[in-house]
Amino acid sequence: QVQLVESGGGLVQAGGSLRLSCAASGRTFSIYNMGWFRQAPGKEREFVGAIKWSGDITSYAESVKGRFTVSRDNAKNTVYLQMTSLKPEDTAVYSCAAGRRLLVTSTSRDYDYWGQGTQVTVSS
Repeated sequence: QVQLVESGGGLVQAGGSLRLSCAASGRTFSIYNMGWFRQAPGKEREFVGAIKWSGDITSYAESVKGRFTVSRDNAKNTVYLQMTSLKPEDTAVYSCAAGRRLLVTSTSRDYDYWGQGTQVTVSS
């Protein structure tokens, strides 16, 4: 019922910045908590950050706290991941996800809809 499409990935040097976007359609965007996850080759999917449907609560993985910012614009049905001070270990496929839960969680199984992902590669 919800379709999510990520964009904004690419190749960037260490220390640089990228802004990922996730555009949603199909259902009322504003009722969903939105999360960002990433997966590197040979590793499990990892939580990055999330934002509550109301936009007033965010959560971040310790590895990205202070460097990444999740925001949303419900009028545009879009959630963003602003990434700064990128490191080579940030290299991964980044996916956005939507879910309806009482709490904003860091568990992938709590999210019901997923985008296809966008590749972020950080070179040293």
